[in-house]
Amino acid sequence: MHTHLSFSQEHTERRMPAVAGRFYPSEPDTLRAEVAKLLAEASKDEKSSRVQAVIVPHAGYVFSGRVAARAFARIAPETSYRHVFLLGPSHHAAFDGASVDGACGSYVTPLGEIRVAGDICTQLLKSDEVFCYLPKAHEKEHCLEVELPFLQERLHDMPSIVPVVVGTQDIEKLRRVAEALQPYFTAENLFVISSDFSHYPDYDDALSVDKATEDAILSASLHQFLKTLETNAGRQIPHLLTSACGQAPIAVLLMLIQHSSGLHMEHLAYSNSGDSPYGGRDQVVGYHAFAAVREAEAEPSYRSDTPFVLTPEEKRTLLQIARRSISRSFTGRGQSVPDSSLLTDSLRKDCGAFVTLHLHGKLRGCIGSLTGRQPLHVTVAGMARAAAFEDPRFCPLTEEELEEVQIEISVLSPLRRIYSIREFELGRHGILIVKGTRRGTFLPQVAEETHWTKEEFLGHCARDKAGLGWEGWKDAELYVYEAEVFHE
Repeated sequence: MHTHLSFSQEHTERRMPAVAGRFYPSEPDTLRAEVAKLLAEASKDEKSSRVQAVIVPHAGYVFSGRVAARAFARIAPETSYRHVFLLGPSHHAAFDGASVDGACGSYVTPLGEIRVAGDICTQLLKSDEVFCYLPKAHEKEHCLEVELPFLQERLHDMPSIVPVVVGTQDIEKLRRVAEALQPYFTAENLFVISSDFSHYPDYDDALSVDKATEDAILSASLHQFLKTLETNAGRQIPHLLTSACGQAPIAVLLMLIQHSSGLHMEHLAYSNSGDSPYGGRDQVVGYHAFAAVREAEAEPSYRSDTPFVLTPEEKRTLLQIARRSISRSFTGRGQSVPDSSLLTDSLRKDCGAFVTLHLHGKLRGCIGSLTGRQPLHVTVAGMARAAAFEDPRFCPLTEEELEEVQIEISVLSPLRRIYSIREFELGRHGILIVKGTRRGTFLPQVAEETHWTKEEFLGHCARDKAGLGWEGWKDAELYVYEAEVFHE
């Protein structure tokens, strides 16, 4: 099924609040005060960290606000996510797919506007026919809207959002949804899964049903989750309509987790509407809060290791290899194999490196490899030749110039992804800016040579090296690395 396949390129519409004044306060100061209070209370019990996903309830704040706040309080407020993917069930439209709301340029809450990532919405729509845009699935839907004030109050920098309302229960179609979302399920994005749990059993039955569902989600097993839903339904509990209204988006999350590493599920809080002074205990709705958290030891592999340190003798060996590599290019004798007795374990380690040539104090060539795909001594030999003869900014080095040229080598640590420029230390870190097929880098020593500020360093790299414009680094992927720099 495909409905409304494309969005206006302008994305100028604003999605106005549908349930402000009913599910949560409509007056900005009152709403901010209530959310801040809920988060402050929850923060007493939660240690914030880098969270990949949360499962949160979507009832009125008087019923489920405290539970929801426990999940949002688990998120470190200084975390700089690129996007927030919001997935929830459809309460107002019946359809057999997943509706992506990219028609609106922004979602409005009493706390302000939040930009919609229209480009990602369009990409999802084109990726698989399981995605559609069905306006009535979003216009009155509360399940995503009620999560937004918590995000606005919790995060220092509110990223753009990708609103997805899931209407299908077909497991194969949910797999297709998960496959399309998998490339975005990385540490740079936050996934918010909106779901209430048991609907309308009495208080004691709700405790039993919701505990079984809790255990299944904590297992992070899709099979166990689906089996538990089936078992709960087979218990013939009076008035039990569902174990989780958001079972479809929860299933998508479990599929995403199955194909990711370094994540563990945490259960953060539970209550049901019978615990609220505004709810009875005859027919209740259950509320859980979960978080999928990245384990510290399982951060992405580009995390920096202990700084790579070379001995003075190893540095001299690399400088000799670099000069000999350039020199032999003039004679046509090919590359020589270094004396194996000089090749220490460090010089045999796969490691990135740049070789920079200076002539009379001015740059004469610079070429390097950021990642270590070959032993360090091989990388240095190759980059030395490239700096001398392949840097497009300069004519090839002449044999006469070689006698006066000074060789500088920068041996690089592994790349480390950063999510805020607060993690970037000017003068210590080199920067790699990546967006699509465009990329650019500056070595750490460029800061000392230019005396730029941090913003100028990033701006020049984005504009002059990556071709992204002066502020292009703001929505690009940023990586840092350190360099051990030495020269003749």
